Amino acid sequence: MPSSVVNSYIYTPETEILRIIYQSGAVYDYLRVPASIAEKFREARSKGRFLNSVIKPRFKYIKII
Repeated sequence: MPSSVVNSYIYTPETEILRIIYQSGAVYDYLRVPASIAEKFREARSKGRFLNSVIKPRFKYIKII
């Protein structure tokens, strides 16, 4: 999953939280992300593009670090 934006991610279906760890070291939790969107993110060829076009505009987030 090489990405210039996303270092790694974890999706927790029970809470619908998608945690994104950015290459910069910043960590954000995106809230109430349905499993279907998390799956599309996982399958996306460009994680950064999907994050910017689908996830950021639609889901609230909390900055963890």
